Amino acid sequence: MTTSLTSEFDGMAALITGGASGIGLATGRYLADRGARVTVLDRLAPDTGSAAAAGLAPVIADVTDDAAVRAAVTAAAGPAGQLDILVNNAGVGAAGTVADNSDDEWRRVMDVNVLGLVRTSRAALPYLRAAARQRGQAVIVNTCSVAAIAGLPQRALYSAAKGAVYSLTLAMAADHIAEHIRVCCVHPGTADTPWVARLLDAADDPAAERAALTARQPMGRLVSAAEVAAAIGYLASPLAGATTGTALSVDGGLSGLRLRPPTPNADADR
Repeated sequence: MTTSLTSEFDGMAALITGGASGIGLATGRYLADRGARVTVLDRLAPDTGSAAAAGLAPVIADVTDDAAVRAAVTAAAGPAGQLDILVNNAGVGAAGTVADNSDDEWRRVMDVNVLGLVRTSRAALPYLRAAARQRGQAVIVNTCSVAAIAGLPQRALYSAAKGAVYSLTLAMAADHIAEHIRVCCVHPGTADTPWVARLLDAADDPAAERAALTARQPMGRLVSAAEVAAAIGYLASPLAGATTGTALSVDGGLSGLRLRPPTPNADADR
């Protein structure tokens, strides 16, 4: 049987953490547009109009609260207890060298970015196992970062957290492959999202910082939330049924390309 490219998620249920804005909201729209029943989990409610228009069901929870996460996952599974896709997208950022962040800040970022993923995955696993038994597969997609695989300045804490997400993705893929639960991740480059906008607003010179981040991207622009959502959608799709333990970079070439610096126009002085 051939699966339609516009309805490959028909009859499937998805939960997206950090789904109120940015990459999470874009992913929710992507999956819903292709037939999935989508719940978005966040500490804050998404814009009611945009969520309703996209057919997304919001649930309020903080990924640092295990009881709230379990309740949210149960709500997302609904009366039928169905959950086929989990997208672990919730995360917070941090700037600075290894000397610049306090122990409390290290704990906070790790609690959200790493333990938050653990809590949600742990709560979702019984539903994902049931989905895999009933429909042949289930999937977890983690939002990682190019910071996990490329050394970036002033990102020590954030890189450590995302490095843990990358390692967890591989370990979870190995642990659950026999259960037909696929586990993958995406490595976004710097994305043009409200989260990045807040980081820029905190910089001494936001315009200069944005220009520097843009210049760092080999493509000369920031990644869009929709582009990352499409990559998550591919990994979550049953059309990618043979893909697990995979990290898909959506970074404008940042992690893999080594471009030569631009050279002056040879005809400039003629």
